[in-house]
Amino acid sequence: MIKLKDIVTYLHGIAPLSYQESYDNSGLLTGDDEMEINGALLTIDVTEEVVEEAIRLGLNLIIAHHPVIFKGLKKLTGGNAVERTVIKAIRNKIAVFAGHTNFDSIAGGVSSRMAEKLELENIRILSPGKGALRKLVVFVPVAYTEKVRTAVFEAGAGTAGNYDECSFNVTGEGTFRGSENTHPFAGKPGVFHTEKEVRTETIFPAHLQSRIIRAITEAHPYEEPAYDIYSLENEFPGAGLGVTASLPAPIGEKAFLDKLKKAFNTSCIRHTPLLNKEVHKVALCGGTGSFLLGAAIRAGADFFVSADFKYHEFFNADGNIVIADIGHFESEQFTTEIFYDLLLKKFPNFALHFSKVKTNPINYY
Repeated sequence: MIKLKDIVTYLHGIAPLSYQESYDNSGLLTGDDEMEINGALLTIDVTEEVVEEAIRLGLNLIIAHHPVIFKGLKKLTGGNAVERTVIKAIRNKIAVFAGHTNFDSIAGGVSSRMAEKLELENIRILSPGKGALRKLVVFVPVAYTEKVRTAVFEAGAGTAGNYDECSFNVTGEGTFRGSENTHPFAGKPGVFHTEKEVRTETIFPAHLQSRIIRAITEAHPYEEPAYDIYSLENEFPGAGLGVTASLPAPIGEKAFLDKLKKAFNTSCIRHTPLLNKEVHKVALCGGTGSFLLGAAIRAGADFFVSADFKYHEFFNADGNIVIADIGHFESEQFTTEIFYDLLLKKFPNFALHFSKVKTNPINYY
């Protein structure tokens, strides 16, 4: 039987909570880490009807895109839909997990799935994350350099774009003197010692820091390994919001709008005036994406496909791009497929069900 903590740890390893936006509340919302999970119901939103569906199916885990507990709860009296939903999940011992903006931010996440549904190519992060990288500097005796370097690489350090095992190494001399209570790898207690060492530098995603430190301490021969960790402002191309992608061959704007309608199963798309140009490159962002309009224009996209544009925000296209607002739910509806694909790969015999409850609160007439 699979425990809840196994699923949560796995999903957080793919989309760390450090990737979520500051306002978000992704992760485990109800449930005990030690719970044995018999199957999961996959949904965009968690509503009372979705919880009832999980009960009928005998499932004790709901994995959703949107957190049902978003702005926090000050009481649980059943006074509104959110409170009633949470109470019903807890009473029936159903765990609730949300993968929201952290799953928006990973390569292969929500916006990438939008591009895949449109059969686009050359998918790239539109707005790479900043502050998500760290630099490691570790000092190692020459004979152990390869062992320590390999350990930190295996822990996830040293990847830059399509390259891995990246590092910079320079030889120098380290000095130290241990107290009488030490058992130094080199030298004697109480005696000043000089040791030839290699300074190894590499980078790693910030969320892997504890794993990197553990790898150093396990592989390093010193009682007190010397290392430094620095925060970096470099962009991290492996994570960020939105994507750009290109069509296999350019098509007309109306043809592209028809393609959007079919791919996202909608009969209504709000858009800015067409520019009478062929569509080559597209920017996409699942959910509310107006904040990325400038990045989409700078990227040279012909269309920006997203949702939740306000009236005055449409003016910001300013003849540089066509905004296509396909609807919030419509843009994120395939997130459940991401959860399904990831979990099936890791837990091939785990029972997974797509919710049949229509949770989109918006209807079109």
